[in-house]
Amino acid sequence: MLKLTTDQIRQIWLDYFQSKGHYVLPSKSLIPDNDRSLLWINSGVATLKKYFSGIENPPSQRLTNSQRAIRTNDITNVGVTARHHTFFEMLGNFSIGDYFKKEAIEFAYDLLINHYQINKESLYFTVFQDDHDAYEMWITLGIKPDHIVKGDRNRNFWDIGQGPCGPCTEIYYDRGEKYDAKKIGIKLFVDDIENDRYVEIWNVVFSQFNNDGKNNYSELARKNIDTGAGLERLASISQDVPTDFDIDIFTPIIKSIENLCVKNHYDSNAYFTNDQSQTQINRDYKIITDHIKASVFAIADGAIPSNKERGSVLRKLIRRAMVCAKRLGIDGDFITPVTAAVIKVMKSYYPYLVEQQKNIIDVLMHESHTFQQTLERGYKLFNDAVNHQQLNGATIFQLVETYGFPFEIITDLAQLHNVKIDQDDYERRLKRHQDISRANVENKGMLAQNGNLLAFTTPATFDYDHLTLEHAKVIACFNEKFEPVNEIKNKGWVVFDQNVF
Repeated sequence: MLKLTTDQIRQIWLDYFQSKGHYVLPSKSLIPDNDRSLLWINSGVATLKKYFSGIENPPSQRLTNSQRAIRTNDITNVGVTARHHTFFEMLGNFSIGDYFKKEAIEFAYDLLINHYQINKESLYFTVFQDDHDAYEMWITLGIKPDHIVKGDRNRNFWDIGQGPCGPCTEIYYDRGEKYDAKKIGIKLFVDDIENDRYVEIWNVVFSQFNNDGKNNYSELARKNIDTGAGLERLASISQDVPTDFDIDIFTPIIKSIENLCVKNHYDSNAYFTNDQSQTQINRDYKIITDHIKASVFAIADGAIPSNKERGSVLRKLIRRAMVCAKRLGIDGDFITPVTAAVIKVMKSYYPYLVEQQKNIIDVLMHESHTFQQTLERGYKLFNDAVNHQQLNGATIFQLVETYGFPFEIITDLAQLHNVKIDQDDYERRLKRHQDISRANVENKGMLAQNGNLLAFTTPATFDYDHLTLEHAKVIACFNEKFEPVNEIKNKGWVVFDQNVF
């Protein structure tokens, strides 16, 4: 295969499909547009659902894109495996009632063999066991039968229970024996065993049937093609590196972290040496790299850290990155240089990141400062519990609810210290807390109006463009009963003449 940069791989893909009559779509926002079924855009096709459903007409029946995406369902695997990310780019080509299996398979073969110049002998394929057409098409193109596996419904049939569905064909690349330490060989691919040798690089879905929701299938009047290829995976095989994190768009980010570490440097050779201490260090580097990158793109698209929905996901990413930075021994601000490195390496295809850089750093730093003191206190509680072997449900619950430690961080730390956690007790406490919270919400109703607050009419301004203000004047104080006072001795409320949103 040609040795290509990530940018070159993306551009070759888009140029190729444009030459085949596809309309090149821009990468859309990570925040779904009027689609409440998704928290984040999680695939290339996720932004195109309105076209496939017929709600809107597409700009062309042939479409292609490189779509930014976020998935956090496998967040604990980030840094552990060679290919898991929370943020990634999905290359896609789509046909909405235009071409079907023959053209889709020919396009895939032509692009991989003649444009990326992949050795045909390194490619392996799966097809649905009943999809004889797809099988014969690969054979016609010169693929050997022993390079094709006929999979069952679990492996090679896309079906969400109701609506369009159909068989798929997957394309794998054999990275060679050095990624097969146990010398298992072709069995890894045939039996679909999790491995780093045979890497799935492209999946082509033939949307051919309609499921009525009761598993009764009928042919679709308008058949479609939906594909997805991992940009980072293609780059890792092109650049022949151990993991996705060793490709050109990650190494400068990792270097920016390494510049902040007195010790604990990154070493990609740990993949082959099985050095567990170095593997843990590498994992922290990868988590910081992945999570800050995801956060940069999420904030640029309008997400803000919070306790709900996508804001809580963003907060979790930032806090996990902070915990990893602390484990690496990084003192001080790591967010600014790492964010700058992310934007520098991604700006060629995403130039809007440059315009957003100050805002992105402001949001990240605000969340970092908010969590920093809590992180220190939470670490002390965690270490005390570990020293006394008392990482029970009550301690875990306190770390989560009081100190804001995501549960995944606690499990990470527990594994690092070889300490078992009482997850069942924690989940019981969490459920009890949630039940009480719901009851309080349902029973409290509307609060009574307060005459003192209603009578206070001194004007105040709000700044919607900044997260901090240097100066503001106190124009009123109220105690806990909302009575006006000249000073607050314990708890109360302060009103300023200027406020940030």
